[in-house]
Amino acid sequence: MTEPLNIYCKNIDEYLPVRGGETLLEIYDRIKDRIDVTPICAHVNNKTEDLHFPVYKPNMVEFLDLSSPSGSRVYVRSLCMVLYKAMLDVCPTMRLRMRHSVSNGYYAQIVDGQDSEVVPTDELVRQIKLQMRRLVDEDIPFVRRQRLTRDVREIFVNAGLFDKVELLDTSDEVYSVYYTLGDTPDSYYGNLAPSTGALQVFDLVKYHNGMLLLAPDANNPSMPRSPIRQDKMLEAFDDYLKFNEVVGITNVADLNRAVVEGKTPMLINVAEALHDASFSRIADEIASRYRQGKARIVLIAGPSSSGKTTSSRRLAIQLMINRIVPRVISLDDYFVNREATPKDANGEYDYESLYALDLELFNTHLQKLLAGDEVEVPSYDFASGRRVFKGNKLKLEDNNVLLIEGIHGLNPELTSLIPEEQKFRLYVSALTTLTIDDHNWVPTTDNRLLRRIIRDHKYRGTDALHTIARWPSVRRGEEKWIFPFQENADATFNSSLLFELGVMKEYAVPLLRKVPRNTPEFAEAVRLLTFLSYFLPISEEQIPSTSLLREFLGGSSFHY
Repeated sequence: MTEPLNIYCKNIDEYLPVRGGETLLEIYDRIKDRIDVTPICAHVNNKTEDLHFPVYKPNMVEFLDLSSPSGSRVYVRSLCMVLYKAMLDVCPTMRLRMRHSVSNGYYAQIVDGQDSEVVPTDELVRQIKLQMRRLVDEDIPFVRRQRLTRDVREIFVNAGLFDKVELLDTSDEVYSVYYTLGDTPDSYYGNLAPSTGALQVFDLVKYHNGMLLLAPDANNPSMPRSPIRQDKMLEAFDDYLKFNEVVGITNVADLNRAVVEGKTPMLINVAEALHDASFSRIADEIASRYRQGKARIVLIAGPSSSGKTTSSRRLAIQLMINRIVPRVISLDDYFVNREATPKDANGEYDYESLYALDLELFNTHLQKLLAGDEVEVPSYDFASGRRVFKGNKLKLEDNNVLLIEGIHGLNPELTSLIPEEQKFRLYVSALTTLTIDDHNWVPTTDNRLLRRIIRDHKYRGTDALHTIARWPSVRRGEEKWIFPFQENADATFNSSLLFELGVMKEYAVPLLRKVPRNTPEFAEAVRLLTFLSYFLPISEEQIPSTSLLREFLGGSSFHY
């Protein structure tokens, strides 16, 4: 007699009998009165699946709503497909390009058949949004399909999705996955919602030369997020998009083609030269203010794995070319003693809090240094958790500026007692402008997470499992202490490099494959592996020792 098929449902901590081939959505419908989430996807054996996933063997299942990272990504991807179909319905001769995340939303542009940008009117945006609402109200299913890659390629050719055709042409997969919404095909590098009816909360507004797609607010899921001003961030993105167009690398297919054609050495040289030019321009601006008796303090801030340390080293070189000698202070040395450190919601010491620093002593020292006095700079002993003084004296001479690197550099409260004209704030982040295709952008956070996984393994002996597990806490700290102050920057340096994901693939893939299947972090490891599968590998041999990427890979000529 055949043993009955059971799954373990993590939400209710029970085994459930299921029929072979029953979908997750059908299983949920049977037990929805016992589950306190309205799912948009699920983890099956710690791997994200859509709700149309059929069950044929015993599995551990956890239903997820949009409050989970996996659920949030599914929601946003699905919204993007609804936006794409709505735009086709309203203006069928146009194409949609999802560019990047900015201002609490996702920036989208419209282009015509000649690949020229079309600036939408308020009325056009209103019509597209209205059509999105109609599609949601009709509760149309997202249908996942899998066909021979050659057949999917033909489907995309007929749909005019030539960016996706080019990506498939660089793939060696026999079968490829795509989705349909009604008669509209599309593809995404992750799962979609079961149907459009799951996407009740969204907004679409005109934004600069395009549109801003807004998903639900994490703190109030019944309302879409509200846009915030991030003009400087958008300008930084746009500058790099123009650079991408000049070098002919705007998406992963372009990058892969450059690899196949042996053009990566030139691409690496050009990308590194762009970094040099950016540091030179920023140093020139600092020097100009310095010669006016201003900008004696340079504050360098940015999120985790943005490359702040290498950025400070390379900026220091450019300042010396301007006959300015930087002196360095580490914010870490101004930590309060451990027992005075604030604690987070879990009762753990919160070293990322602004108030983990002795702000009074820090500002007092800055005031004295600007006045020409000498100070004794403390050192923080992480073993004992106490600040000690070792006789380290510092005084600013006439040709000195003070270089300070740390996550709080853009926060006005950090240097509240220092006149604004004496401060120059530099924001560093890996603002990834490469896209997978027109509807799939490369999240900046994924770029930084991969950098951190590689760095933590190489320099800290930490495996990918623990780096991934720690990442949500890091992100919460960034949302609280860094991102709200981005627009305070006097300059923004984009530390991303067009070629880096191809290089990091060779390092990251073996580390991600070691994440155990029986851990919650396995879902994130699988997602990142899927993401990296689009990239052809690039050898690191041509990367110079001064490259910012060397901060994570090793082989840098800078001392960290």
